[in-house]
Amino acid sequence: MSFANLLIENHGPIRKIFVNRPDKLNALNAATLDELDRAFQDAGADPTVRVVILTGSGPKAFVAGADIAQMNALTPVQGRDFSKRGTDMMRRVELLGKPVIAMINGFALGGGLELAMCCHLRIAADTAKIGQPEINLGLVPGFGGTQRLLRLAGRAATLELCLLGAPISAQRGYELGIVHRVVPADALESTVEQIADQLAKAAPLAVRSILDCVLHGEEMPMSEALSYESTQFGLIFSTNDMREGTTAFLGKRAAEFKGE
Repeated sequence: MSFANLLIENHGPIRKIFVNRPDKLNALNAATLDELDRAFQDAGADPTVRVVILTGSGPKAFVAGADIAQMNALTPVQGRDFSKRGTDMMRRVELLGKPVIAMINGFALGGGLELAMCCHLRIAADTAKIGQPEINLGLVPGFGGTQRLLRLAGRAATLELCLLGAPISAQRGYELGIVHRVVPADALESTVEQIADQLAKAAPLAVRSILDCVLHGEEMPMSEALSYESTQFGLIFSTNDMREGTTAFLGKRAAEFKGE
Protein backbone atom coordinates (compact mmCIF):
# COMPACT_ATOMS: atom_id res chain seq x y z
CA MET A 1 0.00 0.00 0.00
CA SER A 2 1.54 3.31 -1.10
CA PHE A 3 0.79 6.75 0.31
CA ALA A 4 1.51 10.31 -0.79
CA ASN A 5 1.52 11.80 2.72
CA LEU A 6 2.67 8.93 4.94
CA LEU A 7 5.76 6.80 5.34
CA ILE A 8 5.44 3.25 6.66
CA GLU A 9 8.22 1.19 8.23
CA ASN A 10 7.97 -2.35 9.57
CA HIS A 11 10.30 -3.56 12.30
CA GLY A 12 9.16 -7.10 13.01
CA PRO A 13 5.84 -6.84 14.89
CA ILE A 14 6.20 -3.06 15.26
CA ARG A 15 4.86 -0.76 12.54
CA LYS A 16 5.90 2.88 12.36
CA ILE A 17 3.61 5.36 10.64
CA PHE A 18 5.04 8.80 9.85
CA VAL A 19 2.88 11.75 8.81
CA ASN A 20 5.13 12.95 6.01
CA ARG A 21 4.41 16.57 5.13
CA PRO A 22 7.40 18.25 6.82
CA ASP A 23 7.17 21.34 4.58
CA LYS A 24 3.67 21.88 6.06
CA LEU A 25 4.73 20.82 9.57
CA ASN A 26 2.77 17.62 8.87
CA ALA A 27 -0.58 19.46 8.88
CA LEU A 28 -3.64 17.25 8.41
CA ASN A 29 -5.51 17.86 5.17
CA ALA A 30 -8.37 15.69 3.92
CA ALA A 31 -6.07 13.45 1.88
CA THR A 32 -3.81 12.80 4.87
CA LEU A 33 -6.78 11.96 7.08
CA ASP A 34 -7.95 9.44 4.49
CA GLU A 35 -4.49 7.90 4.23
CA LEU A 36 -4.20 7.60 8.01
CA ASP A 37 -7.57 5.86 8.08
CA ARG A 38 -6.41 3.34 5.46
CA ALA A 39 -3.05 2.85 7.16
CA PHE A 40 -4.62 2.06 10.52
CA GLN A 41 -7.26 -0.15 8.93
CA ASP A 42 -4.41 -2.12 7.36
CA ALA A 43 -2.44 -2.25 10.63
CA GLY A 44 -5.49 -3.51 12.49
CA ALA A 45 -6.13 -6.27 9.95
CA ASP A 46 -2.50 -7.43 9.70
CA PRO A 47 -1.91 -10.25 12.23
CA THR A 48 1.85 -9.69 12.12
CA VAL A 49 1.48 -6.16 13.54
CA ARG A 50 1.25 -6.04 17.33
CA VAL A 51 2.16 -2.40 18.05
CA VAL A 52 1.98 0.85 16.07
CA ILE A 53 4.20 3.90 16.59
CA LEU A 54 2.79 7.13 15.15
CA THR A 55 4.99 10.19 14.65
CA GLY A 56 5.76 13.07 12.32
CA SER A 57 8.54 13.45 9.75
CA GLY A 58 11.18 16.10 10.23
CA PRO A 59 12.63 17.66 13.36
CA LYS A 60 9.97 20.27 14.08
CA ALA A 61 6.53 18.71 14.31
CA PHE A 62 4.54 15.66 15.27
CA VAL A 63 1.54 17.30 13.61
CA ALA A 64 1.22 21.07 13.88
CA GLY A 65 -2.55 21.06 13.28
CA ALA A 66 -5.14 20.74 10.57
CA ASP A 67 -4.46 22.34 7.19
CA ILE A 68 -5.70 25.91 7.66
CA ALA A 69 -5.38 26.78 3.98
CA GLN A 70 -7.79 23.97 3.13
CA MET A 71 -10.20 24.79 5.96
CA ASN A 72 -10.39 28.47 5.04
CA ALA A 73 -12.54 27.75 1.99
CA LEU A 74 -14.92 25.20 3.53
CA THR A 75 -18.66 25.71 3.70
CA PRO A 76 -20.51 24.82 6.93
CA VAL A 77 -21.53 21.43 5.55
CA GLN A 78 -17.99 20.77 4.29
CA GLY A 79 -16.63 21.81 7.69
CA ARG A 80 -18.88 19.29 9.42
CA ASP A 81 -17.82 16.59 6.97
CA PHE A 82 -14.13 17.45 7.48
CA SER A 83 -14.61 17.16 11.24
CA LYS A 84 -16.36 13.81 10.87
CA ARG A 85 -13.58 12.59 8.61
CA GLY A 86 -11.07 13.30 11.34
CA THR A 87 -13.12 12.03 14.26
CA ASP A 88 -13.96 8.77 12.47
CA MET A 89 -10.29 8.15 11.68
CA MET A 90 -9.18 8.92 15.23
CA ARG A 91 -11.87 6.69 16.66
CA ARG A 92 -10.51 3.90 14.47
CA VAL A 93 -7.09 4.45 16.04
CA GLU A 94 -8.56 4.46 19.54
CA LEU A 95 -10.48 1.23 18.97
CA LEU A 96 -7.77 -0.53 16.96
CA GLY A 97 -7.37 -3.30 19.53
CA LYS A 98 -3.59 -2.94 19.33
CA PRO A 99 -1.54 -0.41 21.30
CA VAL A 100 -0.70 2.78 19.43
CA ILE A 101 2.10 4.98 20.76
CA ALA A 102 2.28 8.66 19.82
CA MET A 103 5.93 9.66 19.58
CA ILE A 104 5.61 13.43 19.99
CA ASN A 105 8.79 14.78 18.48
CA GLY A 106 7.78 18.44 18.15
CA PHE A 107 4.67 20.59 17.82
CA ALA A 108 1.40 18.74 18.52
CA LEU A 109 -1.15 21.51 18.16
CA GLY A 110 -4.84 21.49 17.33
CA GLY A 111 -5.47 18.44 15.18
CA GLY A 112 -2.01 17.22 16.10
CA LEU A 113 -2.81 17.05 19.81
CA GLU A 114 -6.16 15.49 18.94
CA LEU A 115 -4.35 12.83 16.91
CA ALA A 116 -1.95 12.18 19.78
CA MET A 117 -4.79 11.92 22.30
CA CYS A 118 -6.54 9.14 20.39
CA CYS A 119 -3.38 7.05 20.77
CA HIS A 120 -3.08 4.84 23.83
CA LEU A 121 0.31 6.07 25.02
CA ARG A 122 1.90 9.49 24.46
CA ILE A 123 5.66 9.87 24.87
CA ALA A 124 6.99 13.38 24.27
CA ALA A 125 10.38 14.99 23.77
CA ASP A 126 11.17 17.61 26.37
CA THR A 127 11.30 20.14 23.53
CA ALA A 128 7.74 19.42 22.33
CA LYS A 129 4.84 21.86 22.61
CA ILE A 130 1.20 20.83 22.78
CA GLY A 131 -2.06 22.76 22.74
CA GLN A 132 -5.50 23.47 21.28
CA PRO A 133 -5.08 26.92 19.65
CA GLU A 134 -8.25 26.83 17.50
CA ILE A 135 -9.77 29.77 19.42
CA ASN A 136 -7.09 32.00 17.90
CA LEU A 137 -8.51 31.21 14.44
CA GLY A 138 -12.13 31.71 15.45
CA LEU A 139 -12.59 27.94 15.51
CA VAL A 140 -13.38 25.21 18.01
CA PRO A 141 -11.53 21.87 18.18
CA GLY A 142 -13.09 19.61 15.57
CA PHE A 143 -11.42 16.21 15.96
CA GLY A 144 -12.46 15.38 19.52
CA GLY A 145 -10.18 17.82 21.33
CA THR A 146 -12.70 19.07 23.87
CA GLN A 147 -13.90 15.58 24.72
CA ARG A 148 -10.61 13.69 24.97
CA LEU A 149 -8.97 16.53 26.87
CA LEU A 150 -11.91 16.52 29.26
CA ARG A 151 -11.48 12.81 29.92
CA LEU A 152 -7.70 12.97 30.22
CA ALA A 153 -7.12 16.20 32.12
CA GLY A 154 -10.48 17.33 33.50
CA ARG A 155 -12.63 20.42 33.02
CA ALA A 156 -10.20 23.03 34.35
CA ALA A 157 -7.32 22.06 32.06
CA THR A 158 -9.64 21.62 29.07
CA LEU A 159 -11.09 25.09 29.45
CA GLU A 160 -7.64 26.59 29.97
CA LEU A 161 -6.15 25.03 26.84
CA CYS A 162 -9.19 25.56 24.61
CA LEU A 163 -10.20 29.07 25.76
CA LEU A 164 -6.73 30.61 26.09
CA GLY A 165 -5.28 28.78 23.08
CA ALA A 166 -1.68 29.02 24.26
CA PRO A 167 0.68 26.08 23.72
CA ILE A 168 2.12 24.43 26.82
CA SER A 169 5.33 22.51 27.35
CA ALA A 170 5.47 18.73 27.28
CA GLN A 171 6.30 18.81 30.98
CA ARG A 172 3.14 20.79 31.73
CA GLY A 173 1.23 18.27 29.61
CA TYR A 174 2.66 15.50 31.76
CA GLU A 175 1.60 17.30 34.95
CA LEU A 176 -1.95 17.57 33.56
CA GLY A 177 -2.09 13.89 32.61
CA ILE A 178 -2.13 14.48 28.85
CA VAL A 179 1.34 13.06 28.23
CA HIS A 180 2.53 9.81 29.81
CA ARG A 181 6.26 10.46 29.76
CA VAL A 182 8.63 13.28 28.86
CA VAL A 183 12.16 12.34 27.86
CA PRO A 184 15.17 14.19 26.42
CA ALA A 185 14.73 14.72 22.70
CA ASP A 186 17.75 12.62 21.84
CA ALA A 187 16.33 9.69 23.85
CA LEU A 188 12.78 9.87 22.45
CA GLU A 189 13.10 7.29 19.70
CA SER A 190 14.97 4.73 21.81
CA THR A 191 12.50 5.14 24.68
CA VAL A 192 9.49 4.63 22.42
CA GLU A 193 11.10 1.64 20.73
CA GLN A 194 11.80 0.05 24.11
CA ILE A 195 8.16 0.45 25.15
CA ALA A 196 6.96 -0.85 21.78
CA ASP A 197 9.22 -3.88 22.06
CA GLN A 198 7.81 -4.67 25.51
CA LEU A 199 4.25 -4.40 24.20
CA ALA A 200 5.06 -6.49 21.13
CA LYS A 201 6.11 -9.35 23.43
CA ALA A 202 2.95 -9.13 25.54
CA ALA A 203 -0.07 -11.41 25.03
CA PRO A 204 -2.01 -9.78 22.16
CA LEU A 205 -5.44 -11.00 23.26
CA ALA A 206 -4.88 -9.78 26.82
CA VAL A 207 -3.69 -6.44 25.46
CA ARG A 208 -6.85 -6.13 23.40
CA SER A 209 -9.05 -7.01 26.37
CA ILE A 210 -7.36 -4.40 28.54
CA LEU A 211 -7.88 -1.75 25.85
CA ASP A 212 -11.53 -2.78 25.53
CA CYS A 213 -12.10 -2.66 29.28
CA VAL A 214 -10.62 0.81 29.62
CA LEU A 215 -12.08 2.41 26.49
CA HIS A 216 -15.59 0.98 26.80
CA GLY A 217 -15.67 0.91 30.59
CA GLU A 218 -15.08 4.63 30.95
CA GLU A 219 -18.39 5.23 29.17
CA MET A 220 -20.35 2.85 31.46
CA PRO A 221 -21.73 3.12 34.98
CA MET A 222 -19.38 1.44 37.44
CA SER A 223 -21.57 -1.65 37.96
CA GLU A 224 -21.75 -2.30 34.21
CA ALA A 225 -18.04 -1.64 33.75
CA LEU A 226 -17.13 -4.12 36.47
CA SER A 227 -19.40 -6.73 34.92
CA TYR A 228 -17.78 -6.10 31.53
CA GLU A 229 -14.33 -6.56 33.07
CA SER A 230 -15.38 -9.84 34.70
CA THR A 231 -16.65 -11.10 31.35
CA GLN A 232 -13.36 -10.19 29.66
CA PHE A 233 -11.45 -11.86 32.51
CA GLY A 234 -13.44 -15.05 32.03
CA LEU A 235 -13.07 -15.07 28.25
CA ILE A 236 -9.29 -14.80 28.45
CA PHE A 237 -9.26 -18.23 30.15
CA SER A 238 -10.21 -19.70 26.77
CA THR A 239 -6.90 -18.61 25.22
CA ASN A 240 -3.72 -20.61 24.73
CA ASP A 241 -1.80 -17.48 25.68
CA MET A 242 -3.30 -17.53 29.17
CA ARG A 243 -2.22 -21.18 29.60
CA GLU A 244 1.21 -20.34 28.25
CA GLY A 245 1.62 -17.33 30.53
CA THR A 246 0.59 -19.08 33.72
CA THR A 247 2.53 -22.24 32.86
CA ALA A 248 5.64 -20.20 32.07
CA PHE A 249 5.32 -18.34 35.36
CA LEU A 250 5.03 -21.56 37.32
CA GLY A 251 7.96 -23.03 35.39
CA LYS A 252 10.06 -19.90 35.95
CA ARG A 253 10.65 -19.28 32.26
CA ALA A 254 9.79 -16.53 29.79
CA ALA A 255 6.40 -16.86 28.12
CA GLU A 256 6.07 -16.96 24.34
CA PHE A 257 2.71 -15.52 23.35
CA LYS A 258 1.22 -16.25 19.93
CA GLY A 259 -2.09 -14.42 20.07
CA GLU A 260 -4.10 -17.62 20.28
